[in-house]
Amino acid sequence: MKRVNLYYWIATGLVVFFLLPGSVMNIMQTDDWLEVFKQLGYPAYLLPFLGVAKISACIAIVLPNLRRLKEWAYAGLVFDIVGAIYSALMAGPFDPRLSFMILPLSAIFASYFLWHKKIS
Repeated sequence: MKRVNLYYWIATGLVVFFLLPGSVMNIMQTDDWLEVFKQLGYPAYLLPFLGVAKISACIAIVLPNLRRLKEWAYAGLVFDIVGAIYSALMAGPFDPRLSFMILPLSAIFASYFLWHKKIS
C-alpha cells in the first residue's frame, strides 16, 4: 500500500508540474498564449477561464476526501488535454511538439488509476 501511495503522489505531482505553470500563464494572458489562441481561432477571454479551471482541478486532485470532485477534475483535465491536441491538429499540419502532450495525459491517467487503487 505504501508503494501505491508513493506512486500516486509522484504521478499527481507530475500532473501539477505539467499543468500549473501553463494555467498561471493562461490567467495572466501572456503574449505567447494569446498568439496560440489567435492561431487556433479562439477568443482571448477563454484563457483566464481555462487557467482557473485547470488550477481548480489541480487543487481538487491534491486534496483528500473529495471523491466526486476528483472524478470531475480528472475528467476535465483529460478533456482539456485532448481538446488542445484536437484543436492543434485541426488548425494546421501535425507539429511534432504535440507528441509532448502524451506526458501530461499519461500522468493524469496514472494518477487516476493509482488513486482508485489507493482508495479501494
